[in-house]
Amino acid sequence: MLRTLFLSLGLMLAALQPGWAQDDPDKLEEGRRLAAIWCNNCHLTGAGTQGRAADAAPSFRSIARMPSTTALSLHAFLQTPHNLMPDYHLSREEQDSLVAYILSLKGSQEPVRR
Repeated sequence: MLRTLFLSLGLMLAALQPGWAQDDPDKLEEGRRLAAIWCNNCHLTGAGTQGRAADAAPSFRSIARMPSTTALSLHAFLQTPHNLMPDYHLSREEQDSLVAYILSLKGSQEPVRR
Protein backbone atom coordinates (compact mmCIF):
# COMPACT_ATOMS: atom_id res chain seq x y z
CA MET A 1 0.00 0.00 0.00
CA LEU A 2 2.76 2.43 0.98
CA ARG A 3 4.73 1.46 -2.12
CA THR A 4 1.73 2.25 -4.31
CA LEU A 5 1.32 5.61 -2.61
CA PHE A 6 4.96 6.55 -3.23
CA LEU A 7 4.77 5.34 -6.82
CA SER A 8 1.63 7.40 -7.42
CA LEU A 9 3.22 10.47 -5.84
CA GLY A 10 6.33 10.01 -7.99
CA LEU A 11 4.26 9.74 -11.17
CA MET A 12 2.29 12.85 -10.26
CA LEU A 13 5.48 14.82 -9.65
CA ALA A 14 6.99 13.56 -12.91
CA ALA A 15 3.87 14.67 -14.77
CA LEU A 16 4.12 18.13 -13.24
CA GLN A 17 7.82 18.59 -13.96
CA PRO A 18 7.49 19.59 -17.64
CA GLY A 19 5.10 22.35 -16.58
CA TRP A 20 7.78 23.92 -14.41
CA ALA A 21 9.81 24.71 -17.53
CA GLN A 22 6.99 26.75 -19.09
CA ASP A 23 8.15 29.94 -17.39
CA ASP A 24 11.80 29.45 -18.39
CA PRO A 25 12.55 31.90 -21.25
CA ASP A 26 15.44 29.74 -22.47
CA LYS A 27 13.15 26.69 -22.75
CA LEU A 28 10.53 28.73 -24.59
CA GLU A 29 13.10 30.12 -27.03
CA GLU A 30 14.57 26.66 -27.63
CA GLY A 31 11.05 25.31 -28.22
CA ARG A 32 10.35 28.13 -30.68
CA ARG A 33 13.64 27.36 -32.47
CA LEU A 34 12.88 23.63 -32.66
CA ALA A 35 9.38 24.33 -33.97
CA ALA A 36 10.78 26.61 -36.68
CA ILE A 37 13.31 23.99 -37.77
CA TRP A 38 11.29 20.77 -37.54
CA CYS A 39 7.59 21.59 -37.41
CA ASN A 40 7.07 24.62 -39.66
CA ASN A 41 6.79 22.56 -42.85
CA CYS A 42 3.42 21.19 -41.75
CA HIS A 43 2.24 23.28 -38.78
CA LEU A 44 1.78 27.00 -38.30
CA THR A 45 3.95 27.38 -35.22
CA GLY A 46 3.76 31.09 -34.34
CA ALA A 47 1.62 32.67 -31.66
CA GLY A 48 -0.29 34.86 -34.09
CA THR A 49 -1.28 32.13 -36.52
CA GLN A 50 -4.39 30.06 -36.88
CA GLY A 51 -5.51 27.39 -39.31
CA ARG A 52 -3.32 24.80 -41.00
CA ALA A 53 -0.02 24.98 -42.85
CA ALA A 54 -0.76 21.57 -44.38
CA ASP A 55 -4.05 19.79 -44.93
CA ALA A 56 -3.86 17.57 -41.85
CA ALA A 57 -1.71 19.62 -39.46
CA PRO A 58 -3.36 21.97 -36.95
CA SER A 59 -1.57 25.12 -35.83
CA PHE A 60 0.38 24.98 -32.58
CA ARG A 61 -1.94 27.67 -31.23
CA SER A 62 -4.96 25.44 -31.98
CA ILE A 63 -3.25 22.47 -30.34
CA ALA A 64 -2.43 24.55 -27.26
CA ARG A 65 -6.05 25.66 -26.90
CA MET A 66 -7.54 22.16 -27.07
CA PRO A 67 -9.06 21.20 -23.69
CA SER A 68 -7.18 17.89 -23.75
CA THR A 69 -3.77 19.53 -24.21
CA THR A 70 -1.52 19.23 -21.17
CA ALA A 71 2.21 18.81 -20.72
CA LEU A 72 1.62 15.11 -20.12
CA SER A 73 -0.56 14.64 -23.22
CA LEU A 74 1.96 16.49 -25.42
CA HIS A 75 4.84 14.38 -24.11
CA ALA A 76 2.85 11.20 -24.74
CA PHE A 77 2.02 12.37 -28.26
CA LEU A 78 5.64 13.27 -29.06
CA GLN A 79 6.83 9.86 -27.86
CA THR A 80 4.33 7.91 -29.96
CA PRO A 81 4.99 7.23 -33.66
CA HIS A 82 2.35 8.63 -36.04
CA ASN A 83 1.81 7.77 -39.69
CA LEU A 84 1.66 11.33 -40.98
CA MET A 85 4.35 12.80 -38.75
CA PRO A 86 8.11 12.30 -39.04
CA ASP A 87 9.79 10.61 -36.08
CA TYR A 88 12.46 13.09 -35.00
CA HIS A 89 13.62 11.14 -31.91
CA LEU A 90 13.56 14.22 -29.70
CA SER A 91 15.60 14.14 -26.51
CA ARG A 92 13.77 14.68 -23.21
CA GLU A 93 15.13 18.25 -23.05
CA GLU A 94 13.98 18.97 -26.62
CA GLN A 95 10.54 17.58 -25.79
CA ASP A 96 10.37 19.73 -22.65
CA SER A 97 11.25 22.83 -24.68
CA LEU A 98 8.77 22.08 -27.46
CA VAL A 99 6.01 21.29 -24.95
CA ALA A 100 6.72 24.48 -23.00
CA TYR A 101 6.57 26.51 -26.21
CA ILE A 102 3.30 24.95 -27.37
CA LEU A 103 1.68 25.47 -23.97
CA SER A 104 2.86 29.10 -23.95
CA LEU A 105 0.62 29.68 -26.98
CA LYS A 106 -2.53 28.75 -25.05
CA GLY A 107 -3.08 32.26 -23.73
CA SER A 108 -1.58 34.12 -26.67
CA GLN A 109 -3.39 37.40 -27.29
CA GLU A 110 -1.59 38.32 -30.51
CA PRO A 111 -3.84 39.10 -33.49
CA VAL A 112 -4.58 36.12 -35.68
CA ARG A 113 -2.84 36.04 -39.06
CA ARG A 114 -3.57 33.48 -41.72
